[in-house]
Amino acid sequence: MLEDKYGRRFHYLRLSITDVCNFSCDYCLPDGYQCDNDRDFLKVSEIKTLVSGFAKLGTGKVRITGGEPALRKDLCDILRVCTSTPGINHVAMTTNGFKLESDIQDWVDAGLNSLNISIDSLDPRMFASITGHNKLESILRGINKALALGIPVKVNAVLMKQYNEKELDAFLTWLKSTPITLRLIELMQTGDNIDFFNQNHVSGSAIKEKLQNSGWSQLIRDKSSGPAQEFYHPDFEGRMGLIMPYSKDFCASCNRLRISSLGKLHLCLFADQGLDIRPTLQNENDQALQQQLQALLGDKEATHWLQDGLTGATKHLAMIGG
Repeated sequence: MLEDKYGRRFHYLRLSITDVCNFSCDYCLPDGYQCDNDRDFLKVSEIKTLVSGFAKLGTGKVRITGGEPALRKDLCDILRVCTSTPGINHVAMTTNGFKLESDIQDWVDAGLNSLNISIDSLDPRMFASITGHNKLESILRGINKALALGIPVKVNAVLMKQYNEKELDAFLTWLKSTPITLRLIELMQTGDNIDFFNQNHVSGSAIKEKLQNSGWSQLIRDKSSGPAQEFYHPDFEGRMGLIMPYSKDFCASCNRLRISSLGKLHLCLFADQGLDIRPTLQNENDQALQQQLQALLGDKEATHWLQDGLTGATKHLAMIGG
């Protein structure tokens, strides 16, 4: 089992397969994707070794992220590798939804178990303003197709004061009859967005209080769940989640490790650097990988230090998939 010196166990791998994204969201890539590396992303054979090594150390859940993972033509091959690995019992993916409507059936056929989709506004004009694409209606149709196929869907919305802070009621109306989980995520400071962060950060604590005062009850987290505090209401088909990285003890329940698309282990989303494990992956030796991972995990710190304004090497969230 992968366990750090603070007793935290890591059942959950977030695997970025590309840092390329075709959206230009204001809080992440306002100027669009800027290629600053050789784009020599992990190959399917390397991913097979990686996932096998993690599975043998107790990881049961893999989330495929980007950038935008659907931009890789071999995405379905990667999904099949993950789902066919002994010990992996859940394969999820986070996407901007650009290809959701057209490709969801292929993803499901390849073994996808659940889906997270980024929708920061239910207003088509605001959505286009944030992302640079007029794709909201297509994405909503894609969500309906995913639900019809039996795929659990979570929708991620980053809270931003000047953009969607006043859309809570619209989101709640959507949840009244839509069986998804909406997760409102506090905007996080990165190396490239300091001014934007200062202008737009909204704390989720007031929303949590509003939910609890309106009859919403908090669910108990599963060991492989993400960091969201999740709530349900008997009168709503959908659920609400809050991800509040600036809250007290946020890191105490950390259960995931991250691998970048270039084969670097990130012990934290905001670590000072990625730790290169690619040579081990290229040797296709998952036993050596297991030993390396256990050794490197000794450097994982107790907290991300975001509360002190330290963002590490993370210039923007597309680098390693959030």
